[in-house]
Parts: sequence; structure tokens; C-alpha cells
Amino acid sequence: MSEATGKAFYVTTPIYYVNDAPHIGHAYTTVAADVLARWHRQRGEDVWFLTGTDEHGEKVLRAAEKNGLTAQAWTDHMVETAWEPMLATLDVTNDDFIRTTQERHQVRVQEFWQRLNDAGHVYTGSYTGPYCVGCEEFKIASELLEGDLCPIHGYKVEQLSEDNYFFKLSSYAERLLEFYAANPDFVQPESARNEVIKFVEGGLTDLSITRSTFNWGVPVPWDPKHVLYVWIDALLNYVTAAGYGNDPEKFARTWPADVHLVGKDILRFHAVIWPAMLMAAELPLPHKVFAHGWLLVGGEKMSKTKLTGIAPQQITDHFGSDAFRYYFLRQIAFGQDGSFSWENMAQIYQSELGDQFGNLGSRLTSMVERYRDGVLPSGTLDAALADAMRTAVAEADAAIERLAFQDALAAVMAFVRIVNGYVTEREPWKLAKDEANAGALDDVLYSTADALRAMAVLLSPVMPKACQLLWASLGAESALGPLSTQRIAAVADVHLPAGAVVTKLAPLFPRLEEQPTVVPA
Repeated sequence: MSEATGKAFYVTTPIYYVNDAPHIGHAYTTVAADVLARWHRQRGEDVWFLTGTDEHGEKVLRAAEKNGLTAQAWTDHMVETAWEPMLATLDVTNDDFIRTTQERHQVRVQEFWQRLNDAGHVYTGSYTGPYCVGCEEFKIASELLEGDLCPIHGYKVEQLSEDNYFFKLSSYAERLLEFYAANPDFVQPESARNEVIKFVEGGLTDLSITRSTFNWGVPVPWDPKHVLYVWIDALLNYVTAAGYGNDPEKFARTWPADVHLVGKDILRFHAVIWPAMLMAAELPLPHKVFAHGWLLVGGEKMSKTKLTGIAPQQITDHFGSDAFRYYFLRQIAFGQDGSFSWENMAQIYQSELGDQFGNLGSRLTSMVERYRDGVLPSGTLDAALADAMRTAVAEADAAIERLAFQDALAAVMAFVRIVNGYVTEREPWKLAKDEANAGALDDVLYSTADALRAMAVLLSPVMPKACQLLWASLGAESALGPLSTQRIAAVADVHLPAGAVVTKLAPLFPRLEEQPTVVPA
């Protein structure tokens, strides 16, 4: 929590549909949010990190029926066997997990829409037009491919004709454009911002907010023959989980969200419909909606529907969760599309994590054990390394602030390469052969160990397991306290004390056997 504002840093993922198991596209968003949350905690801030599942709608209902279960039984099964285990697999540190079938959510959703209905923001009407069950989205005819194909899923949309309730979305176009102009960072990256502005400038139509042909959803409080349209229910998770209508103190401490992380295919829901809903309710708007790109398979968006999804565990079972977390944020510029390649991941794993970062830790701890009986000697921190450390801290922190995870990792890995170069140049194994060089050897060992301390702090939000092992091996746990208490701003000012007990570190990223076969999730 910032002492200046008294507000927690609040980051969210989208809540995920439970019609099927998660694939690495979902994991990508979730890991990015977790790294952001962990980084802000390392800054010493109070953080609230929310994820969860979107459990209503026609797509979920059809999946349940296909599997011979009630909709509730199906959602319970998927949450318990697939979605919550994904968080554990990826070492995700969410503070809350919301399910849209929970009473705490449904009651507040009904209260929210009852208030908007009472205030005149809702009216009755009829909807006739295309609908994609895969997207759970009413489509605009001009968006369709070949006249009737969803541009995301590639299959035919369905034609709906229902008597529904509508939200007066069209009346918010000017207010939204004024808000975008006054808050240029609200939608990011720039390409997403431009897309949203162009869409709103083209004119908004009122939005159907209910369905009447099935009953798997939150009942409309003033007309139980209808259920709320799934997105109208789901978007409210960000406030219902934050205490809206139930815990005013928590809501004041948490809302508005600082960052909504979303895939670019759901950008309009978050950057157009969601702020309009909040405007109607006279609630503060989130600070930022950041739309990242897609993970591609064969040039197409990864999809559960098309059976092109890869389960996260298929990768973590081979490479480990740390390498998974590192690779996707290191290789793909956040906000752009990127393709997953097993061969490329293996190459990055070996060259950057194994040969550069992991090997440096193993070499240093082995040398301290061999040359100084496992006790870190007193030494002078190399001035060039100290400067490089400060540069890495400043560049990485600034990059995280703009959600440029790739740039942040590039800055830290540049420091890793500098330290490796320093060790290669100083050749401590040669210095150790002559007692006259004892002071110089102490300086090299100390400088390298302290540089590794800095790496452990800077990389721990991305690779928590490996960095904890390194932290303990350096003797930093007993000398400086838990890794989680180390602050980003102090990385270049707090140093390992001489006398720290260093233990030999096993390879953090051992060489792997040939890659296994990956099959769609």
C-alpha cells in the first residue's frame, strides 16, 4: 500500500471460461499478472491480485450438457481439476479467486443492475442478429468473415432473435471519447488505444444485457424470466471481489483497479462496455486496460475450440515453472502476438538460464567453498559492477512500470552477461594459485556474490523457485532476511556482509534430455 494514497496496487486477469481446460494462452496472462504483483510487493507496496473463473453463459451450459453434467457440477469440476491446479503449477500468488457462481458475486451483480434499471439506464427491446457462442458475443455483421464466420473462431455464428433488456451504451460515446483524451494511458498499448477510439468514434449501439432462451446465468432481479448476459455479469467481478456493496472499507482501499490485463480479443468489453457501466453507476474507472497479444500455433490464435491449445503442465513438466514464466515474458513483447516454439524455448533455457544465470551461481558458490571454505570473504565491490547493477535496477523498474516485461528481463540479463564477462576476465581460478593474489581473489568472489544477490532480488518475481535457492545458497537468508523482504529500490545499496555462509549450489537449470512430444490440451 502506498503511504501517500493508502490504496493497494490492484491487478486483475480476465476471469476465464470453464467450458474447457486452460492452455498456455491463459497461463501467459496469469503469469504476467503474477510477475506484476510480485514486483510491486518487492517494491514494498500493498498488492491485491485477483483472478478467477467465468462460469455462466451458453458456452458453459453446452459444455456441461455434452459431458452429461449439470452446469454447476461441470463448473465445480473444472475449477477443482483444471483452473485452480493451473495456478499451483505456475506458482501464482493471487490474493483472491472469484467464481461468478458464488453468492458474493451474484447478489452484488443483481444489486448493481437493479440500481441502473431504477435510474433509467435500461429499457426493453428486441435483438435480432449474429451471435458467436464461442466468444459469447453479439457480433457486428461487418466484422464477420465471408458473411457468417466469426473472425476469431472461424465457424458460423448463430442468428438470435430474442426479446431482451438493453443498456443505453450509445449515450456514453462522447463521455468515453472525452475520458480517453483526458487519460491517454487508459488503454494500452497504443495500437489498442487507437482501435478503441476508432470503434467508439464510429458510433455505439445499445447493448442487449439479458438472455431469455436459457436459464444458466444470474437472474434479472426485476424479471426472473431473463438471465443477465454473461459479459454483463462477468465484468462486475472486478468490483464484487473488491468489496463493492459489501465491504466499503476494502472497496475504498482497493478500487479502482490499477491494471486490467486482458487478451486483445476482449478489449472492447473492457475498454468500452465496462467503463460505460461504471459511468452509469457513478463509480471510479480503472486506471489502465492493457491488451496483450495472442500466442499463435501455426499462425493462428491458440484455441480450446480448435484443439490447438497446449496445457501449461506439458511445458512445466519438462522445463519447470520458472523457465515457463521466464520464456514467455522474455521472448514476446507484451502487447504483440508471439509464437511458441519448443525448439526456441529449449535454446533460451540452455543459453540464458542454464549457461548464463544458473552456471554463474554454481561457479561462484563452488569457488567460495573451494577457496574460502564456504565463507564469503571481505572484499571491495567492483565499481563497474556496482554501476551496472544500478543501471539494471533503474531500467528494469521503469520497464515494469510500463508493463514492458521483455525490456525488464533484457536489462537484468544484460547485467548477468556483464558479471559473467567480469569473472571470465578476472580468472579467479588463476588468482587462487598464488597467495599473493589473495586480496584480488577476495574482491572477485565478493563482487560476484553480491551481484548474484542483486540478480536474485530482481529475478525473483519471474523465477521465484530458482531465486530462492540462490538466495539461500549465498547465505543471504540468514544474513539479510527473507528474499520477499528485499526491496527493489535498495538492491544497489544493500550488500552481502562478509562472513556469510555460502553453500554449493546445484545447477538451477540442469541440461535437459530431448524434448517430449506435445499434444493439444
